[in-house]
Amino acid sequence: QVRLVESGGGLVQPGGSLRLSCAASGSSFTIYNMAWYRQAPGKQRELVAGVTKSGSTNYADSVKGRFTISRDNAKNTMYLQMNSLKPEDTALYYCNADVVLVGASIRNYWGQGTQVTVSS
Repeated sequence: QVRLVESGGGLVQPGGSLRLSCAASGSSFTIYNMAWYRQAPGKQRELVAGVTKSGSTNYADSVKGRFTISRDNAKNTMYLQMNSLKPEDTALYYCNADVVLVGASIRNYWGQGTQVTVSS
């Protein structure tokens, strides 16, 4: 079993920055694609950014140029640096990962989410 734990959320003023982290824990696993999703109240969950095991990235148009996704494979950790935050970035941010446990097939995991609130 693998557990994903997000951290780094909080309250920030418009124009401010936050750095989210997602740490994976467990035993004998390999993480492939990782991604950040977010869900605002009353809206569907949406992809914010993704990163492959080799480091290739993709972003939602709404965050391009402001957010940067990265990962440290040695630490099984993914990050999301969020700059120039806007009120519309307010949401619950979730970590997502495709994981293969030794002797098992690939499985998709979700974290519990970390709240980001952008408000003056």
